[in-house]
Amino acid sequence: MADRGLFYTIDKTERFDDDRTMKNGPDIAKVAALVGDPARANMLTALMTGYALTARELSEEAGVTPATTSSHLSKLEEGGLVKVDKQGRHRYYQLADDQVASVLEGLMGLAARNGLQRVRPGPKDPAMREARVCYDHLAGDMGVALYDGLLSQGIIELEEDLPLLTKHGEVFAADFGIDLSVLSKAKRPVCKACLDWSNRRSHLAGGMGAALLDRFYDLGWAKRLPDSRVVSFSTKGAEAFKAQFS
Repeated sequence: MADRGLFYTIDKTERFDDDRTMKNGPDIAKVAALVGDPARANMLTALMTGYALTARELSEEAGVTPATTSSHLSKLEEGGLVKVDKQGRHRYYQLADDQVASVLEGLMGLAARNGLQRVRPGPKDPAMREARVCYDHLAGDMGVALYDGLLSQGIIELEEDLPLLTKHGEVFAADFGIDLSVLSKAKRPVCKACLDWSNRRSHLAGGMGAALLDRFYDLGWAKRLPDSRVVSFSTKGAEAFKAQFS
């Protein structure tokens, strides 16, 4: 078959129902197809803010008609990538869970590593790399610094490359105003590593990652910029963050 680039016409002699394609295990092709559509990719990226968005808002993000948006959202919901919350006549969409967010962040890292950018870097790009929200936890330079600080202070430790909260970490969490009893009852892991797309290093996800970011907001160290994933630390907040986790 002649090389026709990334997309090519399948020869009629090729078969996809024989033993070559009858493999066992998870079907990543279906998930990849859901994420791979440009309109759906834009919707999923918009939901990385952690906010619940309406179909109309997602239609604007994707640049497609409301009818097309509805079709895309049905496929994403059926595929387990998004969940919907119905409130009266309104339907609000979110990522299904933090595992979906981690996969998307990993794909962003792979794209960035290979120089695949959808748009030219804009004014928000440096701020996004400095500190941003990844679904519900801190990412970017400060997210990586937080992860490194937690490791160096023995608040978390790695066991077979998986982050775990230590006994010292339990004391730290209580002193920092984090209720571990709530985190331990949740279905998600307390600690989880998430590969940062802009650093290609890990930041902290899971219940602990989300709780830490919430505390930064509560303490007035940082705030979310409107309609953005950017997390903006105040001067005093950045100093307090550095003093606590360096």
